[in-house]
Amino acid sequence: MKLLRNISVTASLLVLAACASIFPASVNIGDSESELIAKRGQPTHRYQDGKYRLLEYALGPWGQKTYMARIDETGKVASFEQVLTSETFATIKVGEATKADVLRTIGAPTETSYLSLTDLEVWSYPYKENNVWNSMMHVHFDRKGIVQKMLNGPDPRFDPDERFPFSLMR
Repeated sequence: MKLLRNISVTASLLVLAACASIFPASVNIGDSESELIAKRGQPTHRYQDGKYRLLEYALGPWGQKTYMARIDETGKVASFEQVLTSETFATIKVGEATKADVLRTIGAPTETSYLSLTDLEVWSYPYKENNVWNSMMHVHFDRKGIVQKMLNGPDPRFDPDERFPFSLMR
């Protein structure tokens, strides 16, 4: 009987630990930077944006969410938001925004590539368009690091015709 109770307690603790990693503690405006780190762990990247420090939290195996925490000059969380959204992408000005601007706005890309024909570097960001569609935003930079265009479309990782190993069987 005692063994059964120990197994039950252990299983319950494992389920709670799994839930804690899937549903991390909420971040509140006014939390200290150390409270944020205690709740969410070390950020994936850190940036400076004027008087604010930005802590980036890229999440998930598919990388479809990135949270950006703005830490004010007092060391408190001023904002904490998911930035891989159509609304945030729309704030990036084509012809004006630099690589540093993009990093401060939506964080580091999931992958980068280079288009030799057009001489553009491409940063790609998977996201859930309208919280529904598995999409990919591609931000194109010229040699000076200025955004020249932004294109979005379906995320090819979710295309059943293109997934390994099935794509080899055509």
